[in-house]
This record gives sequence, structure tokens and C-alpha cells, in this order.
Amino acid sequence: MIGETIQKHPLFDQVSFGIGTWAWGDRLFWGYGKEYREDDIRQVFQLCLASGIRFFDTAEAYGQGRSEMLLGKFLRESDQKVIVATKFMPFPWRLRKASLLRALRGSLNRLGLSAVDLYQMHWPYPPVTIETWMEAMIEAHQSGLIHAVGVSNYDRKQVDRAQNSLIRQGVQLASNQVEYHLLNRRIEKDGLLKHCHEQGIAVIAYSPLAQGVLSGKYTPENPPSGPRRARYGRQYLSAIQPLMRLLKKIGADYDGKTPAQVAINWTICKGTVPIPGIKTIAQLEQNLGVIGWQLTEEDIARLDEASDQVAKNLKK
Repeated sequence: MIGETIQKHPLFDQVSFGIGTWAWGDRLFWGYGKEYREDDIRQVFQLCLASGIRFFDTAEAYGQGRSEMLLGKFLRESDQKVIVATKFMPFPWRLRKASLLRALRGSLNRLGLSAVDLYQMHWPYPPVTIETWMEAMIEAHQSGLIHAVGVSNYDRKQVDRAQNSLIRQGVQLASNQVEYHLLNRRIEKDGLLKHCHEQGIAVIAYSPLAQGVLSGKYTPENPPSGPRRARYGRQYLSAIQPLMRLLKKIGADYDGKTPAQVAINWTICKGTVPIPGIKTIAQLEQNLGVIGWQLTEEDIARLDEASDQVAKNLKK
């Protein structure tokens, strides 16, 4: 089947934008319980539903299960239809297919659901083969515990192995969730993005703002705190300033859109489904400004060029 054009999974007829919930309940990386709490996230969830956003992506590893628990709690407080995606982490001690089914049931219990819309392999970690995990996914699908199968952080060869394993059993690979933003365009450069489009595999773009760096909030004089500073320090932030200035300039041409709104809209224009991480109402209100408009091809090309120049400067 590889090489043929395959129609995308119907789940993604309903999804063009979603919410990433890595920060929901995560104390170590994002500081849950300090700058934001459960009530803040509940308000985000409620405003998402009121604004027509229905796709929420979580994982058993986020906050050691707290993200799933919080999302499940909010789901029980609402009677609206929501599309839920979660993930299985192939820890090295999980060596049998039964591990996936046990983990899935744990996720369903925390979410309070009888089935999840999209179940994803979080990483392609060894020692268990991709084919073995796909066999477990097929069992979960046939049991009615999941409605669609996805992967995350898979390269092109890994995507093909997963898809071929599934297709032999009549199941389609629905999605590949990868990091993608103006500061990380690897999936464009190595052909993965195009390949997924050709195969009908939705590309879910996580960290579309590079963990907040493309929002314009951080500068060389004001870098992010905590673990993010190691990756996005003063030197890095200095190198990306030409791109940040262009994001601001282009945003001004679209009735005052912010750099964050322009950056996320760029990922949509590239044919991906962005899932920015949102933990406060202020962040959500800004992200809602991404929807309902589109960058021109000329502006996309300008951003591509500026992104390429930043990549060259960072290699020097």
C-alpha cells in the first residue's frame, strides 16, 4: 500500500485545531500548582467548548497521569461531545502486547471513558518492535477500546512500518504527532510531512510555538525559566530576533495579529493540525485568534526564508 494515495482517516474531517494538555497537572516542567491551578484549566476547557474547540490531546505520561485525570474530570462535568486523544509510553520494562492493553485501560479509567477516539504510540522506543505494538493496537481497535490508531515522533521508515502492519489487518494509521514549528522544520526537510500527506496520515504539530518562544514573550534579556532555558537560552533567542521581527510585521498586516497567531497559522497553512499547549484563559484567547483567516503564499514564503536563515545562523 505504501506509495499509493490514501484518503485520510475520517476522524480528521472534524479536526483542524486542538489543545495540547502536557502542562495540565505537570509540576516538574510547567509548574502546575504555582502559576496556574485546576480552576484555571477548567476555565480553559469550558471556553474551548464554548468556542467550538473539541480536540484534546493528552498522554498517560503527562503529569504522571494527572493530565488524563483532569481532562476526565472536566469531561464528566460537561455533556458536550469531545474528541480525545491519548498516548501509550513504551517504557523499556513494557515487553509484551498485554502491556499496551493494560495501560490503555488505565488511561480509560482516568479519563472516565469506555473508548478513546485516538490512541497513539508516544515514541518509537526499543526493544519491542513497531510491528508488535501495532498488533496490540489492532487488538485494542477490534475490542472497541479505541476508534483510531496514531503514532508520535515517528520518522518516515517507522511510519511506513506502522502503516503496513495496520493495513494488513484493515486498520488505517490515522496520524503522526511530531514537533513542528518555524524553528524546527525537520519534517519538511526530510520529506516526512509530504509523505504523510500522500498517505492520508494527519500530521499533528505539537509545540507549534516552540514551547512559547515564538509567542514573543521571551527575549535575550528575558529567557524562559526552568528546563526550557537550556534549549532556548540568550544566544538562541538573539539568533531568532530577525524572525520575531518578521512575525510582528506580518501580524500587523493582518489587523494586528500577534506573533503567536501568525506562527500557529503558518503550521495550519502547511497542512498540519496544531495543538498548542494552553493552561490559562489569556493563552486560549490569544490562540483563538489563529482561526478564521489564512496567510498568503507570499507571507508563507517570507517566513520560510527567515526560518531558513535562522537555522543557518544557529549552526555557525
